Amino acid sequence: MTEPQRFTVRHVSVYRYSEPVRFGEHRMMFRPRASHDLRLVTSRLVITPTPSRLHWLHDVFDNSVAVASFTGKASELRFDSEATLEHFETPMPDYALEPYAVNWPFAYTNEEASDLVNARSRQYPDRDVDEWARRFVPVPGSGGASGKGGKNGTGGTMALLRAMTLDIKSTFFYVRRTEKGVHRPGDTLRNRSGSCRDFAVLMMDAVRSLGLAARFVSGYLFVPDVPEHDAVQGGGATHAWLQIYLPGAGWVDFDPTNSIVGNRHLIRVAVAWNYYQALPLWGTWHGAPHSFRGLQVDVSVTEGK
Repeated sequence: MTEPQRFTVRHVSVYRYSEPVRFGEHRMMFRPRASHDLRLVTSRLVITPTPSRLHWLHDVFDNSVAVASFTGKASELRFDSEATLEHFETPMPDYALEPYAVNWPFAYTNEEASDLVNARSRQYPDRDVDEWARRFVPVPGSGGASGKGGKNGTGGTMALLRAMTLDIKSTFFYVRRTEKGVHRPGDTLRNRSGSCRDFAVLMMDAVRSLGLAARFVSGYLFVPDVPEHDAVQGGGATHAWLQIYLPGAGWVDFDPTNSIVGNRHLIRVAVAWNYYQALPLWGTWHGAPHSFRGLQVDVSVTEGK
């Protein structure tokens, strides 16, 4: 593992209303997920107006969730989160899969399979997605991304997943979308366009159709300020990708929006079986429906102290 990069993530969300309204409970997942490849150095969260109660909890996925309650009324609700972290990137990751998982198809062990039931459960079965996923299945004897290779990283399971990741990046059109929810995987496939959330959900459903376990990841993306990274998509907002469970390597990051395999420039905040379990911010408000004027979200990821 290389020396860590130090990043500062600033995430500001502002809800505005034409008149004072009351706020219900709000839940936030802004805090980066500490692990062996990410060390949280500092973290602060400022909410305006000040909540009457703010407490933290770990959800069923062990994500850090802040829960705020409010009294009184206001015409603006602001969440300002800032975190400094050390990110340990694995350059050109070479995942040492268990021998039985090097080539697809493979079967998880009984113990793995029982733990991964929800990660293999499809939400949007679609024949078009099934057929599209099968395009990347290795063909015996042809080698490489479309053939059954003998070495990990040059064929078989990893080649299949790398090829699928690259295909979404190279043949789909990225569209930044601020409204809630995701498109159904079949619609994303047929339209050949979508947001990072749409691409993550499509690839999750596709690999699940092949029997693999996948989970949704919400977080942030660092975009270096250099010309060769002009094509990186998903900066300036929260980002989404997926992880696939591969025996011997564990949960491996795949970002089909940018054709990233591994944790390069990816800062995890929350993981879940499905996208709606990893929303960065959600809550309720009480007032006239016409009062809501909009939500503004600003995210920046900068390198250095």
